[in-house]
Amino acid sequence: MKTLRWTLLSLALSASLPALAADVAKVPGGVVVTPDAGPAKRVRVLVYGPDRFRVTAVPDASLDTPDSLMVTAKPAGDFTVTQTRGLVVVKAAGGSAEIDLDDGQVRFRDAAGKLTLEEAPRAGFTPVTAGGETFVAVRQQFNRGTDEGFYGLGQHQNRQMNYNGEDVELAQHNMDIGIPFVVSTKNYGVLWDNNGITRFGNPQAYRLVGDGMKVMSGGKPGWQAQYYLGDRLAVTRTEATINYQFIKDQANWPAAAKAQTVAATTGQNTAGNAVQTQKVVWTGTVMPSVTGVQKFRLYSSSYVKVFVDGKEVLNRWRQNWNPWFHNFDLPMTAGKAAEVRIEWEPNAGYIALFQNDPLPAPDRHSLWWSSDVAHALDYYYVGGKDMDGVIAGYRALTGKAALMPRWAYGFWQSRQRYNTQDELLNVVREYRKRRLPIDNIVQDWFYWPEDQWGCHCFDGERFPNPQQMVDEIHASDARIMISVWPKFYPNTKNAQELNAKGYLYQGNLIAKERDWVGKGYFNTFYDPYAPEARAIYFRQMKEALVDKGFDAWWMDATEPDIHSNLSIEERKDRMGPTAQGPAEEFFNSYPLVHAEGVADGLRQAKPDVRPFILTRSGYGGIQRASAALWSGDVASRWDDLRDQISAGVNLSMSGVPNWTHDIGGFAVEDRYAKKDPAHLAEWKELNLRWFQFGAFSPLFRSHGETPFREIYELGASDPALYQALGTYDRLRYRLLPYILSLAAENWHRDGTMMRGLVMDFAADRKTWGIDDQYMFGSAFLVAPVTQFGARSRQVYLPAGADWYDFSTGAYLKGGRTITAAAPLSTMPLYVRAGSIVPTGAEVQSTAEQPDGPYVLHVFTGKDGSYTLFEDDGLSEGYRKGQSAQIPVTWSEATKTLTIGARQGSFPGMVAQRAMSVRFHTPGKAVAPDFADNKATAFVYDGRAVRMPLK
Repeated sequence: MKTLRWTLLSLALSASLPALAADVAKVPGGVVVTPDAGPAKRVRVLVYGPDRFRVTAVPDASLDTPDSLMVTAKPAGDFTVTQTRGLVVVKAAGGSAEIDLDDGQVRFRDAAGKLTLEEAPRAGFTPVTAGGETFVAVRQQFNRGTDEGFYGLGQHQNRQMNYNGEDVELAQHNMDIGIPFVVSTKNYGVLWDNNGITRFGNPQAYRLVGDGMKVMSGGKPGWQAQYYLGDRLAVTRTEATINYQFIKDQANWPAAAKAQTVAATTGQNTAGNAVQTQKVVWTGTVMPSVTGVQKFRLYSSSYVKVFVDGKEVLNRWRQNWNPWFHNFDLPMTAGKAAEVRIEWEPNAGYIALFQNDPLPAPDRHSLWWSSDVAHALDYYYVGGKDMDGVIAGYRALTGKAALMPRWAYGFWQSRQRYNTQDELLNVVREYRKRRLPIDNIVQDWFYWPEDQWGCHCFDGERFPNPQQMVDEIHASDARIMISVWPKFYPNTKNAQELNAKGYLYQGNLIAKERDWVGKGYFNTFYDPYAPEARAIYFRQMKEALVDKGFDAWWMDATEPDIHSNLSIEERKDRMGPTAQGPAEEFFNSYPLVHAEGVADGLRQAKPDVRPFILTRSGYGGIQRASAALWSGDVASRWDDLRDQISAGVNLSMSGVPNWTHDIGGFAVEDRYAKKDPAHLAEWKELNLRWFQFGAFSPLFRSHGETPFREIYELGASDPALYQALGTYDRLRYRLLPYILSLAAENWHRDGTMMRGLVMDFAADRKTWGIDDQYMFGSAFLVAPVTQFGARSRQVYLPAGADWYDFSTGAYLKGGRTITAAAPLSTMPLYVRAGSIVPTGAEVQSTAEQPDGPYVLHVFTGKDGSYTLFEDDGLSEGYRKGQSAQIPVTWSEATKTLTIGARQGSFPGMVAQRAMSVRFHTPGKAVAPDFADNKATAFVYDGRAVRMPLK
């Protein structure tokens, strides 16, 4: 029976609305409900904007929760509160939240009153202990049985695009970035405000096959495991599970099957007794107890193949020190066994096989979050008119995406690594000599003396004059990025200063863990959760590097990867306690706190220079820290190239617009590294296809281990390859006016550069799951080639638009799949009808010809519009409104292009610019010509110009 309710004054703006019950309390920005039943004793709903709400549910009376690390916004906006039929309705201009007085269940509606998101009955709060403190484990399910599409969640190397029906664990790792934000095709998003390890989808952690699903071999429980040394069978035994996942598990390796290989613990040293090849074969029958699609995850490195009932279902390779998950699904019937065979070449790598049973369909297809360590259940609902609006709302909560410097969107050349100052300088000299455009060169790790990691200093023998190095790069109209880690050797002065204040993690030092450099050195990471620690870290970096004029900051291993291949429990032990609490509570947030400390320091040190940070890991809100992300130490394999597409798209749809990847892949198989003639053609083709993809990624950056990745190195003795690489390098620079405007949209319009097809074509359900195509801005549909030897590929042209083949100008109807020609020198690329694409002059860097001419390419067939954004490209003036916009529109009815009047200005603005127009029409297939068109030439001086089709 409900408690007696006495009335409060209504929070509604209208005095005619009914008063509220006693179990609804007014608080600044919203309401707190005390439900009659259910696990939550209090449910609070706060308004953060016209269609943004925060929901907090607690197991006791206290709503005193720590400040969010991700969300910087405060409650704001007009709203009303009413009570009707046992519900409290909090209504803002763009949507409403409803709280059930019986059990505190919350649901959301859009501005039209349509239900978008609804909590399932709330799960209980489970008490847990972490770092000696008491927390709760939380979970919340929404929209059971939904068919909507889900996107975001950060970056995951699993080729998943639409996450409806999928399971994803958010736990930072090299190559895997967890951002607890998802955006729906129903035009809302959910930001799950928890800094610890979080699961999306099935809240049950995956179990080793054998611990869960039954395995039999030879009539006995378990796998038959056969260990080979060379061709000799050394050991046969029965194993309950396949589990060499972490360093600690290597102790289970049979002594008679040990051999000398590249050590898994470091990636470089050796271990064992004899130099021999190894192979392990596991066989067994697996027996499900539930009918449905069984989800498997193979965690592995080195070469591995999986066969089910004689059919190969997985064939992958990854460098031995950097294992990760590969997912595969198997439809199975309860009580019906399947024969499984796994063949693995260990090379001192890692492997483990996991599985989870099918969920009932309504649970499988739902929005479901769970976290192991929490103070409360805490999330934000973000509405929007479309998916772009939802991402804009997310950034309103977590911070706008800072505008990167103009040069960041040129070509970057990197290598693992340049060993000397001359090596690095000679690369830039060679690019300039060959007239291959380049804007940035990168000095990766280990420029310091071997035993001085964290000194931020240079080895004088290899880098005799770093200031001169920086100055020469700048004199060449280029920039230089340098690697700076949060890692320290304890003997360095920097480490000693931090340690004296208690700002170095001690776990790695207590464990006496050595790294992989030289003889191996004791090492650890600093704790950025204390403001003073961040200040000290940046001051040390400033005195050694910032003051020398380095332009960009490569912040590696920011997961933090204190030591690779430790278990989650060991990682928690090594990365805490933090200054704010136990490591378990803050497991995923390190990259955000660290990046913000550096970004804030750079803005103070150089207040009118745009910072640029490249970090290997990220978290919700990282976009406000002038940070771009990259996809980590991926392998040089065709499968990994394909995996980058969905990884980059979903990261972009997580609100992070600036993303890149190691063109060619970071880690290389021996068959490529040793330049085996039998595999040289494949190596070259892989790099070219990856390079083509890179030219249409937000940031265009080549990096990796040997063989070297410079264009002239890859194209040596291969004129066709050299020309093809150079063509896409130059194409990137021709498209700079378009790309720089896309980049400016990140700030001015909360834009997204790398876009899932669903963002622009949600009405066409065929686009929802396409994981190997994307939109680059509003104009370009990009379809990378990800198979060796392919000279064509299937491309889906979304319905709701017609398309131009960029390479030929041919006009194509949308809503169909075509076989696209893909000769080695060409990546399939299409332009949406109605697009306006500005292009620029042929230049060698973004610093060249700032007043150069533009050619406006108009792809007719539909009305179109585009905004040219301009600013000085380097300063923070854009934050003060120092920028200009030129609206450009195409009218299909009047066949007229209008270049509108310029709006705004900035110091140094080019007042007059030569422009011309090239019209692309359905009846005339013409490849794009970037040369000025004298027939339509004019000088734009800020006043409107009308140009009819000619």
